[in-house]
Amino acid sequence: QVQLAASGGGSVQAGDSLRLSCAASGRTFSIFVMGWFRQAPGKEREFVAAINRRGGITSYADSLKGRFSISLDNAKNTVFLQMNNLKPEDTAVYYCSAKRGYGSTSEYEYNYWGQGTQVTVSS
Repeated sequence: QVQLAASGGGSVQAGDSLRLSCAASGRTFSIFVMGWFRQAPGKEREFVAAINRRGGITSYADSLKGRFSISLDNAKNTVFLQMNNLKPEDTAVYYCSAKRGYGSTSEYEYNYWGQGTQVTVSS
């Protein structure tokens, strides 16, 4: 099993930046891709970004390219999500995720989930 612990959420003003972290523990050798999803109130969970652990290949939701950046510290089994120029519409619970196979934007293909961290952006 793999456990994911996300941190770094908070309440910020529009235009501010936040960096989320997610540390993986347990059978981390089985993880091939780590990613982030988010769920805003009243909306479905949506893909944010993902990164391949073995090549560092990244993918992003089109609407977030240029503002969000995902990175990985393989030695620490930790994935980061740098969020810049935050907007009120970025308000959501952000979930860290991991999967054993190749990358995907579908939440149904991810095997492991963290507990979620709240990000609130006020105007």
